[in-house]
Amino acid sequence: MAEESKPVPAEEQSLVKAGKTSQWLMENGFANEALTPDVNGVEIIKVEPDFLLPICTALYAYGFNYLQCQCGIDLGPGQDLVSMYHLVKVSDNADKPEEVRIKVFLPRENPRVPSVYWIWKTADWQERESYDMFGIIYEGHPDLKRILMPEDWVGWPLRKDYVSPDFYELQDAF
Repeated sequence: MAEESKPVPAEEQSLVKAGKTSQWLMENGFANEALTPDVNGVEIIKVEPDFLLPICTALYAYGFNYLQCQCGIDLGPGQDLVSMYHLVKVSDNADKPEEVRIKVFLPRENPRVPSVYWIWKTADWQERESYDMFGIIYEGHPDLKRILMPEDWVGWPLRKDYVSPDFYELQDAF
C-alpha cells in the first residue's frame, strides 16, 4: 500500500536563498525579503513602500544605473497591487549585465508608493502609466496625471475587478 503524501508544514519548507543583491542590501542595513527568482534566474526582492527610496538610491550607487521597466501588477480582486521595477547594471563590454527586480506590495484601497523619478528619469511616463491603469499613487512624481485614458475617466482599467462602462461619450469626436 502506498503511503499518503502529507503537506509539508510552512515552517519546514525551505526558505528562498537570498541572492547577491539582496545579501548586499542586508549587509548594508537595508531590510528586504528575497523572493523566488524568475525562470531566467533574475533575482526578485520584496521591499516595503517606506524603504523603496533608500533602497533604490543604494542600488543606484551600487551600479544599477538603468531602470529598464516599471509597471503595475494586480494580484486579483481583493488582493494587493504591486509596483515592480526591473533594474540593470549597464557598463562597457558587458555581455550579460546584472539584473534585479524590485517588487513593492501595496494595499488595494490606498496604493501609495514614493516615486523613483528623481533617481531614474525613465520612471516618468512608466509611473504615469501605472497610475492611469492601476490607480497606484506615486508620491513626489512631478506630473502624475493620466497618460492613456481621458482625464475624466472613472476607474482603473487594468485592475482585475474593473467593470467597463457600457458607454463613454467622446466630447471632441467631431
